[in-house]
Amino acid sequence: MKKIAVLTSGGDAPGMNAAIRAVVRKANYHQVDVMGIYRGYEGFIEGKMELLDLGAVGGIIQRGGTMLFSSRCPEFKEDKYQQQGLEKMKQAGVEGLVVIGGDGSYRGALALSKKGFPCVGVPGTIDNDVPGTEYTIGFDTALNTVVESIDKIRDTATSHENSFIVEVMGRDAGDLALWAGLAAGAESILIPEEPYDLDDIIERMNRGVARGKKHSIIIVAEGVMSGGELAQILKEKAGVHTRVSVLGHIQRGGAPSARDRVLAGRLGARAVEVLLEGGSGRAVGIKNHEVFDYDLDEAFKMKHKAEISLYTLSKELSI
Repeated sequence: MKKIAVLTSGGDAPGMNAAIRAVVRKANYHQVDVMGIYRGYEGFIEGKMELLDLGAVGGIIQRGGTMLFSSRCPEFKEDKYQQQGLEKMKQAGVEGLVVIGGDGSYRGALALSKKGFPCVGVPGTIDNDVPGTEYTIGFDTALNTVVESIDKIRDTATSHENSFIVEVMGRDAGDLALWAGLAAGAESILIPEEPYDLDDIIERMNRGVARGKKHSIIIVAEGVMSGGELAQILKEKAGVHTRVSVLGHIQRGGAPSARDRVLAGRLGARAVEVLLEGGSGRAVGIKNHEVFDYDLDEAFKMKHKAEISLYTLSKELSI
């Protein structure tokens, strides 16, 4: 290969820029040019891209978001738009593609691979819900953002003797809520992977009050319900009054942590290696601290699972 391309798709995540940098510099090391495609698959369809040299990715490793921008492109599911994009790539001399994103982004990469266009996926999402890899780029940064926010909320909860419900992201995956809740010492954590027990939540709050505790923190993943809904349920069922804090998109922003920068560098570089080795329809990931690559078809047969041992531990530690 003499020329490849890179794009970011779906929700942005801290560390995507570091991954773009790794792709460009690793490819350049091997005398391969890299085209940066703007706005994900939308840009792929329209051929919106430009050559990224070493200078183009200088000074971006510490920046959150993605310099290539991102979008969601439902049209890309249609064959005619995939073919349109492939024609744009052919005209530009692009021979392979690195896709940085989550589940939907991977599905697009797999579709292109099945049409004979080599693609490799790099996991980038704060939800940590990409099958086949233990960690995704952006998760660690978002986790630290959530924990810092909870720490600050706890300060005001203590001062005013209030109980707070903190709603965090995680549509179908509870990793962010689970890890943040354990790290911040939340009294209760609600995640999509485990049924919640309203009586247990209330009992935990009451036990705290009985021993003189003036506040409690409940973490709920948005995939379970909204913080407002949970507050209403607690009020109606038990007369418990809580305040609600929705962290929202603040979780996606900010400079990537050192861990995410290193992960992005390792995965981005390996994605280039896989393409140059002739791989296609592959994804790169991390397992037992080692970088590896695996078949995208196999990835979609897997199901993301939360680390339930952490859920059990959080309950034991928040008695």
